[in-house]
Order: sequence, then structure tokens, then C-alpha cells
Amino acid sequence: MSLRVVVADDQTVVRDGLVTLLKLLPGIDVIAAASDGREAVALVAEHDPDVLLVDLRMPTMDGVEATRIVRTEHPRTEVVVLTTYSDDDSVLSALRAGARGFLTKDADAESIGRALEAAADGQSILDADVQRRLIEGTTTAPKPVTDSGLTPRELEVLRLIAEGLSNTEIARHLVVSEATVKTHINHLFAKANLRDRAQAVAYAYRLGLA
Repeated sequence: MSLRVVVADDQTVVRDGLVTLLKLLPGIDVIAAASDGREAVALVAEHDPDVLLVDLRMPTMDGVEATRIVRTEHPRTEVVVLTTYSDDDSVLSALRAGARGFLTKDADAESIGRALEAAADGQSILDADVQRRLIEGTTTAPKPVTDSGLTPRELEVLRLIAEGLSNTEIARHLVVSEATVKTHINHLFAKANLRDRAQAVAYAYRLGLA
């Protein structure tokens, strides 16, 4: 089945370009496009998409508020931010609102497609510069690994997540099933009170694993 996506951007040229670009990617179906955050929320309520691809700076309602409403009222729909801005406030505000991915507009079509697919699968993809900013903004002096409460295998899985490996790649690296990897991830997320991979990366840095 195709990934059903709603696009939201206030610039007509950018919005139309994204729609055209995404329609060229296999497995992605752009079902609607919005010119501001309020329209994006309405279209999500109407169409129940898998992912909302949203800009941050828009009139009427910005992308952060739209993300917050969508994730609260329509939790089945994941959100990926695609924006010109990658400053600390924008990154953290979007992620705190519930965005699953964060890319800047110089990302290519394949990167955007991967981010949408990852979000729909409950995983996070962050632009490299965004990830660096997130880490710098949330890390402090490394906490001793022995104080983490995680098992050695959970720590190893966390380290591999921080290196950017997918569940399939982690399973191949550890020579275990993907189901086993998901179990380890569920356990470590619960123990460390983590919501997604973005928080896991920051936590790995705090532990000095990455």
C-alpha cells in the first residue's frame, strides 16, 4: 500500500514543487496540500494520512502548533518537518510538539522519502546538522553507564541507534532477529523514559556511548 501524505507549506512554488517531487517517488501518494497550519490540521482530520510533511513558518497557524494538534488529536498521523530553519528553538520546539523527523529544504527527494517512510514506521530521521544541534542542546557531562539501569545488550542497541542504524541493520549486526531488537528497544525506551529515536540519540550521548 502507498504511504498517504499531506503536504503543508505557505509558499505556492515550494508546495507545488514538493507535491510534484513526492509523486515521482514509488510508494508515496500525496493526497492533499495545505497553505498553512490550520488548513493542514483540517486536511489531516479529513483524510487521516499516514504522515504530514509540514513547514514551520506559516501564517494563521505555524508548523509547531499544527504538529502539536495533529499529534494530540490524530495520533495515528506522524509528522515530518521540512523547513528552511534549523536553529535550536525551531528544532526543539518541533520535536517537543511531537514531530518524528526534521529535515531542511536542501534535502533531496530520496532523503525526504526515507524520512516519511521511517516516520510511518515509528522511527525518526533527522538532518545531520539538526541532530548535531539537538545533541549539543540536550547533552551534559556523560552519566556513568553503570547508572543507566540498562543491560549490556540494551546499551549496545542504544549505541547502534545513535550510529544511525535501522532495526534491520541492528539485527544483522547483533545476529539476532528483528523482533528481538524491537524488544530490546521497547525495554530501553521504557527504562530511560524515551519517546523516540531522536531522544535515544541524545541519551546515548549523555551516557558517553556515541
